[in-house]
Amino acid sequence: MRIYMNAWESFLRGFLEHPDPQQIPAIRRETLVQIGFMQHERFVHFLVCILVGLAFFMALGMALYFRTVGLFLLALILLGLLVPYLLHYYFLENTTQRIYLLYNRLSALEDGIEYPNTDPDGKI
Repeated sequence: MRIYMNAWESFLRGFLEHPDPQQIPAIRRETLVQIGFMQHERFVHFLVCILVGLAFFMALGMALYFRTVGLFLLALILLGLLVPYLLHYYFLENTTQRIYLLYNRLSALEDGIEYPNTDPDGKI
């Protein structure tokens, strides 16, 4: 998904450097479709992060209560899963928000209106 999202962001940035007014409506529509895909991916990873986090804290609590090596090992494995999930979710969240801003710039070009949150660098 990283490659997919980075490619779309790169495409939008390139298009916005040299926009073709005839292609703006089609790219704007397709960007909304792509944002929908990215939001879905982000939501799924959000749920996975929550579930793995809950499992980690439950395993850690049980390990501290029962003091067994197996439960501490389980908590460690879950922590090993949780950290990469959180990092990936961080990437998904930030990239999706940057694409929102690029979409705003695209909309501003098509509509001829300077909307808020249209920073050229994709920052708020």
